[in-house]
Amino acid sequence: MIETGEILQTLHMIQEENFDIRTITLGINLLDCSDASPEICAERVYEKIVRTARNLVRTGDELERELGIPIVNKRISVTPVSLIAQGDPVPIAMALDRAARETGVNFLGGYSALMHKGATRADERLLRSIPEVLSSTERLCSSVNVASTRSGINMNAVREMGEIILSTARRTADTDGLGCAKLVVFANAVEDNPFMAGAFCGIGEPECAINVGVSGPGVVKKALEKVKGEPFDVVSETIKRTAFKITRVGQLVAREASQRLGIPFGIVDLSLAPTPARGDSVAHILEEIGLESAGAPGTTAALALLNDAVKKGGVMASNHVGGLSGAFIPVSEDIGMINAVRDGYLSLEKLEAMTCVCSVGLDMIAVPGDISAETISGIIADEAAIGMINQKTTAVRIIPAIGKKAGDRVEFGGLLGFAPVMKVPGGSCRTMVQRGGRIPAPLHSLRN
Repeated sequence: MIETGEILQTLHMIQEENFDIRTITLGINLLDCSDASPEICAERVYEKIVRTARNLVRTGDELERELGIPIVNKRISVTPVSLIAQGDPVPIAMALDRAARETGVNFLGGYSALMHKGATRADERLLRSIPEVLSSTERLCSSVNVASTRSGINMNAVREMGEIILSTARRTADTDGLGCAKLVVFANAVEDNPFMAGAFCGIGEPECAINVGVSGPGVVKKALEKVKGEPFDVVSETIKRTAFKITRVGQLVAREASQRLGIPFGIVDLSLAPTPARGDSVAHILEEIGLESAGAPGTTAALALLNDAVKKGGVMASNHVGGLSGAFIPVSEDIGMINAVRDGYLSLEKLEAMTCVCSVGLDMIAVPGDISAETISGIIADEAAIGMINQKTTAVRIIPAIGKKAGDRVEFGGLLGFAPVMKVPGGSCRTMVQRGGRIPAPLHSLRN
């Protein structure tokens, strides 16, 4: 039970500190929808999603009104489509987008492939279809896992993803490459992530589950304002206590949603996911810790402390903390990160260093439209190596802004925000990328 004092604190967080439940995401297993006919499979997929998720948005809206807690998004994640598509996956993609519209969710994730050790024919068909699908659907999100600590890095998939991202950007050039904002490349992808664009319902998940993503960068920053000048022990403890309170609210919403929908509760993902709104920035937390700007020397250390303390506080508040819990650093979705790039403090190289200690990786990065596919692949390979070696999830969501150069600005709107186009380091990695094959798993992967 949440006590009266916690309720009052929650109301203050909502009214003054931009606290919200970022998403209720319903995971749905679609393995039983597979069929040799793409059309039959697509119809089964549509019917199961609509039947299972018919009350998701209504329930989320009811909880928002009754509890007074903003619930920003209602979403669906499904089994990676390459696991159920025996033929052309495009009809399934169209059925998924149609189901998303019918149920009223803002995004549906799972147009995905798991290729960290190799590729099936279904994986290859899905990859080839991504540019067409993301340019012709509205709410569908796609992800591809190209590496893991246990398997190494599938460089064939990395090479292909560079070409696919560039092709998707060109197909959606009229929206500044918005299709790429719905596409993420992972290393060590997790099966219960409720956040887009990388959410999917993993094969180890139940038939369906409610996963809740909680966010509160503004709450953490306000808490740290009260401990100015205190040593890092106090800073860490303050973040832990704040994360505990935030996670408790997420657990309440998750359990209520689970009970009303008759669907098992999965996890609470406590991720400090920023928005372009002022007062809702991870970068501003880093500045409150003592940096002039995100990107200044000390940024990686401050982010490491923040990420660790958030996880420790969340784990104490719920038995089932999962997903990608920690701190996100998407450029376009964080006004502090946007300003740091604009003012010259934050570069692509510094962001890469920060991904060693944050929750995910290079997220919502706009780059010049004349970038080569091989350079994109090289960036993906670098992030995958960080994830593989450090036994953590890393990801790349990069957006080539066709027709734009470094210093220009791209607009995505809504939670996706806007971003300055970032300079990409020079030098070619073409010969390396063209090698293909698999970078072997590190020695510490042999842990049986």
